[in-house]
Amino acid sequence: MAERSQTAPEAGNNTGNDDVIGGNVSKYVVLPTGYYGQPRKGHLIFDACFESGNLGRVDQISEFEYDLFIRPDTCNPRFRVWFNFTVENVKESQRVIFNVVNFSKTKSLYRDGMAPMVKSTSRPKWQRLPPKNVYYYRCPDHRKNYVMSFAFCFDQEEDIYQFAYCYPYTYTRFQHYLDSLQKRNMDYFFREQLGQSVQQRQLDLLTITSPENLREGAEQKVIFITGRVHPGETPSSFVCQGIIDFLVSHHPVACILREHLVFKIAPMLNPDGVYLGNYRCSLMGFDLNRHWLDPSPWAHPTLHGVKQLIVQMYNDPKTSLEFYIDIHAHSTMMNGFMYGNIFEDEERFQRQAIFPKLLCQNAEDFSYSSTSFNRDAVKAGTGRRFLGGLLDHTSYCYTLEVSFYSYIIGGTTAAVPYTEEAYMKLGRNVARTFLDYYRLNPLVEKVAVPMPRLRSSEERRLEGELPSCLRARRESDMLGVPMPADSQPSEYLSSDIQKHLERASSALSLDLITYSRSGPASWKDMTMSNNLLLPDHSSH
Repeated sequence: MAERSQTAPEAGNNTGNDDVIGGNVSKYVVLPTGYYGQPRKGHLIFDACFESGNLGRVDQISEFEYDLFIRPDTCNPRFRVWFNFTVENVKESQRVIFNVVNFSKTKSLYRDGMAPMVKSTSRPKWQRLPPKNVYYYRCPDHRKNYVMSFAFCFDQEEDIYQFAYCYPYTYTRFQHYLDSLQKRNMDYFFREQLGQSVQQRQLDLLTITSPENLREGAEQKVIFITGRVHPGETPSSFVCQGIIDFLVSHHPVACILREHLVFKIAPMLNPDGVYLGNYRCSLMGFDLNRHWLDPSPWAHPTLHGVKQLIVQMYNDPKTSLEFYIDIHAHSTMMNGFMYGNIFEDEERFQRQAIFPKLLCQNAEDFSYSSTSFNRDAVKAGTGRRFLGGLLDHTSYCYTLEVSFYSYIIGGTTAAVPYTEEAYMKLGRNVARTFLDYYRLNPLVEKVAVPMPRLRSSEERRLEGELPSCLRARRESDMLGVPMPADSQPSEYLSSDIQKHLERASSALSLDLITYSRSGPASWKDMTMSNNLLLPDHSSH
C-alpha cells in the first residue's frame, strides 16, 4: 500500500478530523497530483449528493488507491457505518482499491465474508462483490483503526457504478410503494398520515384488517409493527414490505389473519434520517430508539406520534394490543433473531418464548438459539423495553433483528447471503406465524379448498407458503380449535403453553426459496481476477 502523507488528515475516532466532513461529496473529480486541465477518462468522479447517499471525503493515495471517508450522521459524529456513492468517468479495465477508513464500529460482518454491494447503469440489479476481493483489517496508517478495503475492476467506460454498504431502500421508493398499494383500492388496506418529521416528511401509518373489525364498538386484537427507526438498517424495510405484501395478498392465510386481527404498521419511523443517508440518527442527531421514555413533539415528532397512538390504544377497553415488534438490522450477527424482555412472572416469561419458537419453524433463516431476553440498562429507552414495561401481561414486545449479510441454515456451516427477496421472505414468514400463534390453522383448511379460478402472479409466488399444518396433516391433533373472535388469547394459551412449545419443536420446516450461492455471471469474477493484489496486512 502506498505511503500516506504524514500531514494528511486522520480518521477513526469520535471527534477527530471527521468533524470537518460537513456533507457529501458532489461530483468530486480526483485529479493526479500536479495535473491541471480538464479531467480525462480514468480521473474518477465521486458523488453522494443524492437520496440516502453518503460519502464525505476522498483522498487519492496512489494512481490506483483511494481512501474513502464516511460522512458522520448529521449532528452526531459518533456514527459512521452506512456508505452509498457513485463513481463515473472510468476507463475500461481500470483497477482500483477503495479503502473505507473511518468506520465507527470495530466488530463487523466483513470479518465473516460480507462484501459491499455494487450495481451499474447497464446492470441495475444490486449484487455483492466477491468476498475474496474484500479485506477488513487494523490499519497502522489510521491510528490502528479498522479499515475495509475492496478491489474492483471497472469494465464499461460509459457506466456509472454505485457502491453501498447494503441494499438501499429510500424514502422515495417507500412512498411509491405505498402509492401503488393505495391505487389498488383494497377495502382492507388503510393508509393515513400519523404525523410529520422535522423536515416535513410523512409518517405513514398502515392499517390492514377486515372492515368489520373497524366498525364502531368492535373489539380489536392489534399487532403493532414499526421499522426503520435506525435509517441505515435498510433490511428492516425489506422485511416490513414482505409483511405488508403478504397481509394484503389473496393468500388464504392472509385472509384469515385479516378477519381476526388488526395490523397497525409504521414502516419508516425516521424518514429524515433515511433521506439524508444517516446510519443511526435523525436529522438532529438523536438515536430515536433511545427516546421512547419521553419523546419530544418537536425534536422526535415521529416517535411522539407513534407513542401517543400506542398509549391511546392501550387505554381503550375495546382494544387489546397483543404484540409490538420493532424491526432492525444487525451489523455483527448472522440470521434473523429476536430480543425480548425479562419478567418476574415465570408463566409470562415462558409465553413470551412461544412466538419466536414458532417463527423458527416457519423461517429457515430465523435462529431461536440467537434469540435472547434481557433488561440491559443501556436498552432502557428502546421501544421494546419501554412498551414492555408499559403494557399489561397480555402484550408481548420484541425487537426483530436480521443480519446485514447472511444466514446459516441449521445443520450446515455455509453462510447464505441475504437478497432483497430473502429479506421479504422473512417478513412473509413473520406474518404467517401469527396464524400458528392464534391457532387459526383449521380455518385456513376450510378456506383453502381449491376453487376453479385463475391465479395472479402474486398468488403463484406465494404458493407453497401455507403453514406446515396444511402440508403435514399429522400435526392436526396439535392445532386445537379456532379461537372465537371475541376471546382473549390468554384464555386459550395460558393452559396450553406446553402444547405450543411441543408443536414449535416438532413442526416440519416449510419449503423456502432457494438462492444461488454463486455470483451472477454479469459481474463475472473479473472484478479482481488480475495482477492487482492488496498488500499483506497479516502482521498488523
